[in-house]
Amino acid sequence: MMGTAVAGPDQGQVRFRIEIAPDGKVAKVEELWSTSEVASKLAWQAIRSLPPLPPTPTGKPLMFEQTISFLPYETGWPPSYKLDCLPEPEPFKNPFAWDGTSAPNVATREHRPPPPEGCPPDSTADTIEEEERELKRQIDQWRWGR
Repeated sequence: MMGTAVAGPDQGQVRFRIEIAPDGKVAKVEELWSTSEVASKLAWQAIRSLPPLPPTPTGKPLMFEQTISFLPYETGWPPSYKLDCLPEPEPFKNPFAWDGTSAPNVATREHRPPPPEGCPPDSTADTIEEEERELKRQIDQWRWGR
């Protein structure tokens, strides 16, 4: 949407945590990390110039994380919403991090409940052939590699 990026000093990536209010207004934006100040400025400018959003479908606030990339190459496929039924993954906690003053302890992973009924456990495709058809559909739709 913003055009093709070219290699240079303006490239980089910025990761945001964004909260959308039930009425569709951007309630809170938190920059999690950035690879360059220029990319950070450009990303904030892009967020400020977003068009009005529709109300959230559930009537509840919507929170998500998004990476905005200013790079001379494609960084990912279009999103697949097939796994939206899965719960949010736990944030990563480095089990080896220690501040040097408190008692060292090893982080343990909490038990994750199984996926809801009808939700695929860990893959977007049941077979390799299905995954291949989905990638071909996306390539044809977006004309990648042409």
